[in-house]
Amino acid sequence: MPGSFRNIPRQDASELDSRSSFFSPQAGGTVSAPKIAEARFAIGDIVRHRLHDFRGVVFDIDPVFANSEEWYESIPSAMRPTRDQPFYHLFAENEESSYIAYVSQQNLVEDGIGGPIDHPSIDMVFGEYDLDDERYTLHRSLRH
Repeated sequence: MPGSFRNIPRQDASELDSRSSFFSPQAGGTVSAPKIAEARFAIGDIVRHRLHDFRGVVFDIDPVFANSEEWYESIPSAMRPTRDQPFYHLFAENEESSYIAYVSQQNLVEDGIGGPIDHPSIDMVFGEYDLDDERYTLHRSLRH
């Protein structure tokens, strides 16, 4: 009908208001995420993968999956995590090498071993490892 408009039911409007979006270069576009996402770990925390033998320090957090579709599809379907949870960027290490990992919250646990991570990029983002807190602190210039 010309000149009319459709009222959005209250529940639909609140659902629209409860989400936000951001651009992800890795995803190649805009990603929708809840306005409030609860991350279990913080930047500087040391974590361990619950299935694979590696540990790492968190240097960035995405509120939901924000990587490429190709990356997501490369995970075996039986092990594929849900998209609507925090994903963590890690400076990671195992016994053979250091690398950058992208891991879902459901696959991370507290490290429990303690001690610093041996990764060549840590010094670009973090200061010294804090023995008392067992975590890294962001360089002052990178803090908000």
